[in-house]
Amino acid sequence: MKLSYLLDGIELKPLSNHLAPDVNIQGISDNSQNINEGDLFVAVKGFEKDGHQYIDSALKKGAVTVIGEQPLANLSVPYIQVKNSRQALGIVARNFFCNPSKHKTVIGITGTNGKTTTCYMLKHILESNGKSCSVIGTLQNIVNGERIQSSNTTPSSLVLHQLLSMSQDDIIIMEVSSHALTQRRTEGIEFDYCLFSNLHPEHLDYHSTMEEYFSAKLLLFNQLKADGKAIVNQDNPWGKKLTQILWNRGKTVYSIGESEENHLRISSLHSQESSALVETDNEYMTIHSPMNGVHNIYNTLMAYLTAKSIGVNQSDILRSIGEFKGVDGRFEVYKLVNGVTVIIDYAHTPDAISQCLTTAKQQGAKKITHVFGFRGNRDASKRRAMLSLTNDLSDQYILTLDDLNSVPFEEMITALNTLHETFGSEKGKIIPDRTLAIKQAVEDSQSGDWVVITGKGHEKYQQTFHLPTDSDRETVNFITKLNEKD
Repeated sequence: MKLSYLLDGIELKPLSNHLAPDVNIQGISDNSQNINEGDLFVAVKGFEKDGHQYIDSALKKGAVTVIGEQPLANLSVPYIQVKNSRQALGIVARNFFCNPSKHKTVIGITGTNGKTTTCYMLKHILESNGKSCSVIGTLQNIVNGERIQSSNTTPSSLVLHQLLSMSQDDIIIMEVSSHALTQRRTEGIEFDYCLFSNLHPEHLDYHSTMEEYFSAKLLLFNQLKADGKAIVNQDNPWGKKLTQILWNRGKTVYSIGESEENHLRISSLHSQESSALVETDNEYMTIHSPMNGVHNIYNTLMAYLTAKSIGVNQSDILRSIGEFKGVDGRFEVYKLVNGVTVIIDYAHTPDAISQCLTTAKQQGAKKITHVFGFRGNRDASKRRAMLSLTNDLSDQYILTLDDLNSVPFEEMITALNTLHETFGSEKGKIIPDRTLAIKQAVEDSQSGDWVVITGKGHEKYQQTFHLPTDSDRETVNFITKLNEKD
């Protein structure tokens, strides 16, 4: 493919070297190790490494053109200087793969909580009604029925365009994180539907303020196609703000919420039955969530409204929702032989933890033991709020390790002890080994009690613990087998 075609839509700086603008490009990479003869190398400045330092390596491996931000001269190949390499990578990838999103139905889901559950519920509804779906998200990527391991909620723009190009499915459903939006990973992708679930304090170590966090989420809606539609949860102040912004832009917005103006108006919520009485098209009906909790009622309503907007029949949507089996690591329920209920959930924000523990109470838990920890090198500002919530909503809690993320073990334990002592609650204790913390919580519980384990969900452990298990699910199953032997 000609370089001049790949550069269409990119704002070039005057110092770009156009010695051979129509050189043939065989492939694209932003990783010098993956360069093959005839490729274009895009030098991206990352958080730990700067791609500009690897230009020589890319050239030795056969790169025939380089795109970067820094002013460089005397390269042996054309050098294209741009203002933003991340943005340029997305545009080049879009052009290389012939703008794959333009000819597909693409759904983007953003928000603090609920992206994964809404994504998989929507996939189930659509596929139950004859539409094949690709999924790009936290758990994994699924394209043409093939499961591909996922390292980020939203992959790089190069990988995204490649996945879209590969997909022969009718619809592509994508979880879109705020990091991905600010890092231009969705650059060049056009969306038919953009969903906003909610916004709560999270990633404030990265975004600094809630306004910045909201602005990052808003970037997704800038990529709606001309006839694209937004699906917004308005029972959240940020959802109301988003709706007003989109209305002012003349965009089509379908909303859910308790107020009269919503397309799917919530007349009443029934937490114990996990259902909502809603009004739509001057008709009342009850929608049951297949997963427990008010938060999952909202996820269900988001999936329902999106499927309805796509054109799926109402009765078919309701039937499909009733057949949904849930999502890995999202309020997974385990009923132990001794009558104890164990919940495994990915919740790692104050709001998500509140929803999780509140749901356990509403479902009749006699006693709640909450097992959780904090991730190293992540937003420490939310830790006290998480501890305060568990102190209010659980009967006892056990602080344990989550991912260390390069933070030394001793440093993390000191942080846990300091926070615990500062908080001064008699409800809690610290058991650093996550598997032993879960074992202790289960052994301290009796019939009718609930153990709620949050933070990891579907994820594998990054550390080695005492029990020979690799995830919270494996740990619960291991403990169950031990108890059965006893």
